[in-house]
Amino acid sequence: MKRLAVLLALVMTVGLVGCGNSGTQSKTESKSDTKEEATTEEAFEGEYIVNADYVKENLGDIILVDARGEDAANKETIKGAIPIAWQYLATCEDGKSGDANWGCILDTERLSERLGEKGLDPNKEIVLFAAAQNGWGDDGRIAWELIAAGYKDVKMVDGGFDALKEAGIETAKGGSEPKAVDVKIDSIDTTHVINTDELKANYDDYKVVDVRADEEYDGETLYGEAKGGHLPGAIHIRYTDLFQKSGMLKSNAEITKMFEDAGITKDDKVVTYCTAGIRSGYMQLILEMCGFKNTQNYDESYYRWCAVEDVEK
Repeated sequence: MKRLAVLLALVMTVGLVGCGNSGTQSKTESKSDTKEEATTEEAFEGEYIVNADYVKENLGDIILVDARGEDAANKETIKGAIPIAWQYLATCEDGKSGDANWGCILDTERLSERLGEKGLDPNKEIVLFAAAQNGWGDDGRIAWELIAAGYKDVKMVDGGFDALKEAGIETAKGGSEPKAVDVKIDSIDTTHVINTDELKANYDDYKVVDVRADEEYDGETLYGEAKGGHLPGAIHIRYTDLFQKSGMLKSNAEITKMFEDAGITKDDKVVTYCTAGIRSGYMQLILEMCGFKNTQNYDESYYRWCAVEDVEK
């Protein structure tokens, strides 16, 4: 009970400090609209993406996860969904934001235990949803971590909770109680993971992409960062730029063009970052599905970099 109380407090604190509140995100979204180009009706396609109809047709065969966490699920969620906050699967209890290895993937022992507690059977299809452009990419962060942990069948719902609700899938107040399973994670695949030391040592080898909002990139400190600004030479492509106004992802072609217009090619080594590696985890997966295979999410992210390295404004 004591650990649960600590975890709940951390989730509430990091949810507000690490990612901001819904009011701040609305401010970000309104700015995003000014740069958004005309979009088509073409749906995004990729191995980690499904639409709401797919979920509706396969509800009995998948494990559905509400990545927005328990607070959001208690207001309304999809019936049968298991609420999990990204913080529960990360090192948020180990120190504070800005510390080395804070907010990163848990060690294999603790990760195995917690994935098992939440009923995330590696042999089943895991489908996650969050709040699309109105959220923080929590579904992408958890998906990125599950894939690194060796899960083979992980999906995110295009359009998030709103799309599922609009599809007529039954909702409920409060999430489903998970049935514990045995999970054993042997190792973490770091192909799409990078830490501060590695990034610093090889900085000039990467195209570094800042996926945060305009005000964050320009130097405002909204979530307890040590100082404001962005990583040296970082290319600014916001998380919200991935979405149409409807909340659905832009097409693969549109997203690819957006990155190529910013000077990023599919041969480049790309590092994505945000405040705590959440929005950037989502961005990494989208880039990978668009053919940018040499991509890594910097999960210590701006919290750590600005605490120990120089930044630009």
